[in-house]
Amino acid sequence: MIARYASPERMRLFTYAKRIDWYLFLSALTISLLGLVTMGSFAEENAFFDRQVIWIILAVCVFFAAGIPEYRFLRQTSVIVTLYAGTIFLLSLVLLFGTLVKGAQNRFDLGLFALQPSDPAKLILIAFLSKYFARRHIEIAHIRHILISGAYALVLCTLVFFQPDFGSAIIIASIWLGLVLVAGISWKHLATLFIVAAIVAGGLWQYGLEPYQKQRVLTFLHPLTDIQGAGYNAYQSTVAVGSGEIFGKGIGYGTQSKLQFLPEYETDFIFAAYAEEWGFVGVLLLFGLFGVIIVRILGIALYAGDNFESLFAAGVAIYFLSQFIVHAGMNIGFLPITGTTIPFMSYGGSHLITEFAALGILMGMRRHVRSSLSVRDETELVGAI
Repeated sequence: MIARYASPERMRLFTYAKRIDWYLFLSALTISLLGLVTMGSFAEENAFFDRQVIWIILAVCVFFAAGIPEYRFLRQTSVIVTLYAGTIFLLSLVLLFGTLVKGAQNRFDLGLFALQPSDPAKLILIAFLSKYFARRHIEIAHIRHILISGAYALVLCTLVFFQPDFGSAIIIASIWLGLVLVAGISWKHLATLFIVAAIVAGGLWQYGLEPYQKQRVLTFLHPLTDIQGAGYNAYQSTVAVGSGEIFGKGIGYGTQSKLQFLPEYETDFIFAAYAEEWGFVGVLLLFGLFGVIIVRILGIALYAGDNFESLFAAGVAIYFLSQFIVHAGMNIGFLPITGTTIPFMSYGGSHLITEFAALGILMGMRRHVRSSLSVRDETELVGAI
């Protein structure tokens, strides 16, 4: 009946809507709205709130637009190499001509908005490594491919590190490590990798880290030694999270944020600001929404049409999960302060559009499923999720 009376345009729209994972999309949108409410609860007139409304609308449009194309072109070597080279060019350019904001030269000021290349760089790295590992999945355990893929990631990681954007550098390294583990690696090589990483970390501590970055690490180990200085942000963040208790202080009643004790509550410390107002119950809600996102993405990875799409979906899950862990960890005092946003929730257009674009690309890839996926498999997968 539907096929007989519906126009071709309606049929295409119906097919497209059916391909969208609405649980995934609505979970991400809800997190963005929770972040918006948190930003808008501390002042009657808030420029961050007004601009974030625009960014959320644009990000949603990007999500639906990104779900339309056919993404088999990403398997072409010329396309993926061009994207990777363009990313290197932008990251190099921002080091030379970027706008300096709070000691970091990591964005281009374009007047009405700022572009931060390190955000799309993470997504392009996922696509690049997925292409590399998908072609070599049979021999991926060979140490040569681990080193070569690590070199590709290291180029981006180094450019971001010297901006300096230590938080994004950690996320890029996490994406590479996660995809290496997903693609397949022997325990012997993994142990070697950690030994090399320890040596590199020692070298960075001695010659690469700036004094203030070393101070952040030392403050993490001994947070109460400099509460009025380097440990101030970490201390105020943990106070804000703890003061929320079970049910929170209520929307608009977060004293740490409203009275400006907690800095950067729209970006780096929005989790702490949210936890103060919503309490432990609200934090459980946030964790649950992120859990839905990760599980749904892993479901896409499990039944993807080929190895490239499977690795790409896994890489997106690693990207979101690592950024969430780093942000929440530094807000509750488990990790050093690195200035990392939380996916979908923190203020900012570059990261928000990149994250919704990643979900949209996954929706475009959902049109291809493995032929072995039966109706029974589909039912069991939905039930498990």
